[in-house]
Amino acid sequence: MTRTRDRASGIPSGTPASFASDTLQPKIMPNELDLNADLGEGAGQDAELIPWLTSVNICCGAHAGSPEIIRETLRLARDHRVVVGAHPGYPDQAHFGRRERNDPPAVLEAELRRQLDELNLLAAAEGVQVRYLKAHGALYNQAMRYRTVAETLVRIAQEYRLPVLGLPGSELEAAASGVIPFIPEGFADRRYLPDGRLVPRSAANAMLYDPEEVVAHVRALMVRWQVRTVCFHGDHPGAVARLRAVRLMLEHQGISLRPFLPSA
Repeated sequence: MTRTRDRASGIPSGTPASFASDTLQPKIMPNELDLNADLGEGAGQDAELIPWLTSVNICCGAHAGSPEIIRETLRLARDHRVVVGAHPGYPDQAHFGRRERNDPPAVLEAELRRQLDELNLLAAAEGVQVRYLKAHGALYNQAMRYRTVAETLVRIAQEYRLPVLGLPGSELEAAASGVIPFIPEGFADRRYLPDGRLVPRSAANAMLYDPEEVVAHVRALMVRWQVRTVCFHGDHPGAVARLRAVRLMLEHQGISLRPFLPSA
């Protein structure tokens, strides 16, 4: 169908672009994987989750969290030698950053700089280096579908010299190509549509809870999409038990769990 674009944001007003899933062929199972989670959001599970992770996406204080919570999460990551990334989102704590917006690129760029600068200051105070960027919630989803949002994220990641995480075959991967390193990410606890997009959270079957089902899902993501990292949502009930069980089962099956970036 023909799509028009919002003049302010450049976001298509019609059907979002689908992922290039038909161009990807099944490949050999990778033998190592990174496990990440979105933390620093005040969900109360950070101390239990971090020992089982290899990377952690730390909230920048806009969609959730507070400076005190973020600093405690940074300390936990430092003490457990877990690689730290920035997890900026829309400044909308009332909706946990999960409501889409049409901010003009200049407005979004300024907001992302503000969040990364604040996280970098907190991280420096704890002796931690921010090593990569992964957008949160609605910002993440829009960057996967819309080139204008994707290009804005890439410009910021390039400015801060950070790799960026995202869904394989997405607009973000296309925008990052030849500009910055792109790390293909999968979601351990989310179901997918046939074209590679995530099932919307409003759907009854959007989430995965059973650890054995999650392990099978992760292995499929590794083969089908060649993901290098998989995400567990730190705000979900049962996330600790699910992550622990998945890590132990993956290791038992011969998958090495290690960060996609070397430890600083």
